[in-house]
Amino acid sequence: MRIDVVTIFPEYLAPARLSLLGKAQSAGLISVQVHDLREHATDRHNTVDDTPYGGGPGMVMMAEPWGLALDAIADQAKTAGVRPRLVVPTPSGRVFNQAVASELAQVEHLVFACGRYEGIDSRVLLAAEADFDVDEISIGDYVLAGGEVAALVIIEATTRLVAGVLGNEESVADDSFAPGRMEKLVEGPVFTKPSQWRDLEVPDVVLSGDHAAIARWRRDEALRRTATRRPELIEHTPAEQFDSTDQELLAALGWREDQGRWIR
Repeated sequence: MRIDVVTIFPEYLAPARLSLLGKAQSAGLISVQVHDLREHATDRHNTVDDTPYGGGPGMVMMAEPWGLALDAIADQAKTAGVRPRLVVPTPSGRVFNQAVASELAQVEHLVFACGRYEGIDSRVLLAAEADFDVDEISIGDYVLAGGEVAALVIIEATTRLVAGVLGNEESVADDSFAPGRMEKLVEGPVFTKPSQWRDLEVPDVVLSGDHAAIARWRRDEALRRTATRRPELIEHTPAEQFDSTDQELLAALGWREDQGRWIR
């Protein structure tokens, strides 16, 4: 997978060289190239923003530097015979989740356009449709100072799903929200050595060696945690996807079945 990131703060992408993503680059599984938008500015001051037409607060990122930056990436992609996907982090985009990460993990070439200020001149994305599959994505209903942090979130969630990046591929299937799981539950508590720490002990069942009992305990705890922290995930899951033990636990937590769904 090739990833290009266009930003006015290239140093913001330094974490992309660390941890699993850094190892994946060293192994040749992923290539991450960061481009400074100001290198495509057309004046001696390296200007990339201006006041908005129609008035209003803030500044808007100018079309020409963005057009030149994306043209350069598009030309390289054409030489390679690839049509990239242009990912634009924005609160107005489709909501990012594990399914979207899995979708992006199948794309050969991703390009991230990290906006700042009041955003990028809208004509940039219209023009980019000639060379890119444009995909506006939101990581949540809040506003950041720029798209760099959002790009890092999307890149990390996506690249860990690329074959060979994780040391244990089974970790992907066991993730919270992993596609293919019948229901979406957040993960329960996890523990490691020592078994006692600050007068807190690991639950006996986890130390029992009874794998069936451990699996049941983990599912029960995941269900408890989901019911408390993300109840909408339970409400949106068809009732038949919960087994009889699940249903007993939900009932004990104050939930009830209604028209094929569990509600509170």
